Amino acid sequence: MGTPQFPDLGKHCTREDCKQIDFLPFTCDRCLQVFCLEHRSYAKHGCPKADRQDVTVVICPLCAKGVRLNPDEDPNISWETHVNTECDPSNYEKVTKKRKCPVRGCREVLTFSNTIKCRDCTIDHCLKHRFGPDHDCPGPKKLEAGFQFLSLLNRSRKEESKPNKTPAASSTKWASAFRNAASTVRASAEAGVAKLSTEISQAWQTAKSPAGPSSSNGRDAIGLEEECPQCGARFSSVMVLVEHVQKVHERSANQSRVLKLPVDVCPKCSKGFRDPVALVEHVERDHGGTSKA
Repeated sequence: MGTPQFPDLGKHCTREDCKQIDFLPFTCDRCLQVFCLEHRSYAKHGCPKADRQDVTVVICPLCAKGVRLNPDEDPNISWETHVNTECDPSNYEKVTKKRKCPVRGCREVLTFSNTIKCRDCTIDHCLKHRFGPDHDCPGPKKLEAGFQFLSLLNRSRKEESKPNKTPAASSTKWASAFRNAASTVRASAEAGVAKLSTEISQAWQTAKSPAGPSSSNGRDAIGLEEECPQCGARFSSVMVLVEHVQKVHERSANQSRVLKLPVDVCPKCSKGFRDPVALVEHVERDHGGTSKA
């Protein structure tokens, strides 16, 4: 069997009444035996496992679903499993009931090649009644007035249609000028507060330092009077001096700072603001960033 160059080339046919040597043998994918060209099919060599991979489907008369029968299982068991688990009789009408054209008097069955969906009413019709006048098409559905998307769309269109009264460059310059003025006012106020706090801390340190019977500023050795650095008033103790500074000078300084702050008036609505930054934010938020009347 074979040739001197290929001694293993070719095999005998497995069929008893053939045994023919075939140099291109065929192996059955069911019984895994070797056959010649003539006996390669299942029917020719009588394959005992020919139905092992066959697929048999039975349509259920209750739900119109396909039930697959396993070749290694009794068909009655497969049927009982389907009935007890997945059988749904309500599906029978959905599968077997054929759709028809909704036009009155038309009995045309709607199939895959005989169905046209109207673009206006989105209802399937047959080819004969595919046009709007043929099936009395009511036309496209109108959007409801309370639909949120419609209101948002109208609002965006109104905002786009509004003309831009002043250029963005002038608004930016005006806002930057107000911010610079506000920063200057804030810097001067903070400097005044820092100076006052420095003077109070110096007076407190002076009061804490030990004093002899005779002091350089001519204080009485018996009374130890304390002098206010702001108004020159004298007090018998440091605590009284601190209370005097907090009640008189700090309160008056705060009131003077509040009263001395300039009041800026909005050129659009004549509303007054002590803080220029607040005026800038008001104009940008309520008047669209423009200062021109």
